[in-house]
Amino acid sequence: MKYNIIIFPGSNCDYDAYFVTKNLMGDEVEYVWHKDAELKNPDCIIIPGGFSYGDYLRAGAIAKFSPVMKEVISFAKKGGLVIGICNGFQVLTETELLPGALLQNRSLLFICKHQYVKAVNTSTPFTHTIEQNRILDIPIAHNEGNYFIDPDGLKSLQDNRQIIFQYCDKKGIVEDSSNPNGSLLNIAGIINKKGNVLGMMPHPERSSDPVCGVTDGQQIFISIKNYIEK
Repeated sequence: MKYNIIIFPGSNCDYDAYFVTKNLMGDEVEYVWHKDAELKNPDCIIIPGGFSYGDYLRAGAIAKFSPVMKEVISFAKKGGLVIGICNGFQVLTETELLPGALLQNRSLLFICKHQYVKAVNTSTPFTHTIEQNRILDIPIAHNEGNYFIDPDGLKSLQDNRQIIFQYCDKKGIVEDSSNPNGSLLNIAGIINKKGNVLGMMPHPERSSDPVCGVTDGQQIFISIKNYIEK
């Protein structure tokens, strides 16, 4: 399979994503610059973490106007797989490929730490090889990770099983004490109604290499590979 990794000015997790998909997963990977007008024949697109355009205005707000995003949106609307990680999640909400918005953390502080998340929907291309309700150790690093959506939108997410990951504690308990940023329902990741676009604040690419001490993040990339190549 083949990944395209989108790079904006300010991206800082692009090589992490490249290393995992290329070196650990053994997949074909190409970078795509934000000014490019064409993609490079991907099976899956990764919009990596970082601070696209310095997070001016709002995180992800300027990135949505990049020439390459027209192609990403078109690719997604045709059913292509897209995963936005951290800042990539913020970009996906700004482009309305995903509903809702990422607000500033309720602590008003940047958070960088290991975090437990529960896989609550494992019937998607990104999670189908993960056991239902499995607890994953995947680090977070963000200032605007507080997921918000209006009540009708939240009900729609629940009704359509679009909530994919929730913040939890080591035992899998989902409650406010295990919510690092104030997200509604401890939401750490959601998917679109079609099921082909995933946004998540935790960084799976930072918990895939054994040198990091935990490899839980590999599960997302294994699921994608299995889905494409099956």
